[in-house]
Amino acid sequence: MVRVLFVCLGNICRSPTAEGVFRKLIQDQGYEADIEIDSAGTHAYHVGEPPDSRAQQTAHQRGIDISQLRGRKVLAGDANVFDYVLAMDHENYQNLLRIFPQHEHQKIGLFMQYANQRVEQEVPDPYFGGAGGFDRVLDMIEEASIGLLNNIKQRHKL
Repeated sequence: MVRVLFVCLGNICRSPTAEGVFRKLIQDQGYEADIEIDSAGTHAYHVGEPPDSRAQQTAHQRGIDISQLRGRKVLAGDANVFDYVLAMDHENYQNLLRIFPQHEHQKIGLFMQYANQRVEQEVPDPYFGGAGGFDRVLDMIEEASIGLLNNIKQRHKL
């Protein structure tokens, strides 16, 4: 079993969207028995809350339901559980380096490193912007998800 954790700041916009997109992708391709997915935030601002309504609506328009997800905070123990810990931006990448023990740092990466057709290194936070920001974020997440799944399939011989 390969385990993937998507991480943003509050776990109500980007990381639950990534969890939902990646979950649908692995289900569509028949890998749900091989890959486990979760999301979390580096801060506890929204623990227990559902994803932002704009993130839910944007995902729903593309056939992805993230309404049942709830915000949670990253724990140091997550380093023992997950094989891939993917930050949405450099700030959260740095936060993860502080949270996880040093010997687990090799599991941490930027999610956008898997989006082969994009130059952006970060998924921007759409929280304070308009609805168009959520569409852009979802586009980016879809591209990076495809690259991530291809990497996992190759690296783990799935």
